[in-house]
Amino acid sequence: MSSNGKRKDPRSDRPFLSDIEELRRRAREHIERGAVTRAYHADVETVRRILNEALATELVCVLRYKRHYYMATGIHAQAVAQEFLEHAAEELAHADLIAQRITQLGGAPNMDPQGLMTRSHTEYLEGRTLGDMIREDLIAERIAVESYVEVIRYLGDDDPTTRRMLEGILANEEEHAEDLRALIQRLGSEVAGEGAEARATH
Repeated sequence: MSSNGKRKDPRSDRPFLSDIEELRRRAREHIERGAVTRAYHADVETVRRILNEALATELVCVLRYKRHYYMATGIHAQAVAQEFLEHAAEELAHADLIAQRITQLGGAPNMDPQGLMTRSHTEYLEGRTLGDMIREDLIAERIAVESYVEVIRYLGDDDPTTRRMLEGILANEEEHAEDLRALIQRLGSEVAGEGAEARATH
């Protein structure tokens, strides 16, 4: 620590932390804001809105995966349904993380079913066949991946805590997309034929 009370980065001569007394003084200001301090550079209203959209997206994904879990039929249904169930549980865990972060930023998680689809980036499409279900879930995962990439870029260094949380969620969504792509590849012509048969009967 230098004589002026600032901590020094051992790798350089530049101070990397504000004056300790100043930090203590600022921490006492606006304590009702909780985690949102003067070091927070993002537009907190915008971040809360974005996170509520992400929350809606995750909740819609939970509902769609659960529907697909219960409606899966056919020779491959058991294995695929288990994949749907695992994904539903992980999407719910994402929703919990996002809701918690919204409250940390002084907001309120919007879980009102009314308007849920309007806030969500993904759609709720049921699918008639097992193949349809897998494809719709893969499309939804791809939308989620694109959305999270954009939000992470927007946040940059302005809100590193939210960015890191979303980076973890993004990695999991990419895993989901790969799982579903592998399912389609593994089931191959059986899934395609199942879809064609279903279309022929309608």
